[in-house]
Amino acid sequence: MANDKAQWMEGDLLVILRHGPHGTSWLREGLDAALVAAAFGRRVTLLFMGEGVTALVPGQSGGPLGQKGTAPTLEMLEMYDIDSLLVEADALARFGLCVDGLLLPARAAGPLELSALARTHALVLTF
Repeated sequence: MANDKAQWMEGDLLVILRHGPHGTSWLREGLDAALVAAAFGRRVTLLFMGEGVTALVPGQSGGPLGQKGTAPTLEMLEMYDIDSLLVEADALARFGLCVDGLLLPARAAGPLELSALARTHALVLTF
């Protein structure tokens, strides 16, 4: 039982962000959910997968038709103590990105680590 509790406590909430910063509101909604959870004391891990990694490209502005950019929200993560940011290593390579060039400090995660993440978090939300 002690091992189960230790595994449960590794992370309260994993938020998986699979959509890019423009075209839909999924990324913004996922970030908002993470901020709300953190405001209520949850420990939050963000995982950027697929097109979601493009949200961390610096220098982005708003989208077409006045769609708000996500950079201001991303910059607020530290204020909410959300500092566990992971990016899918394969997606970084697919988009020609590297961890050092991202807007925020993040750690690349390979397939084995990605498969273990859901087991080490009590709650998982996908956007």
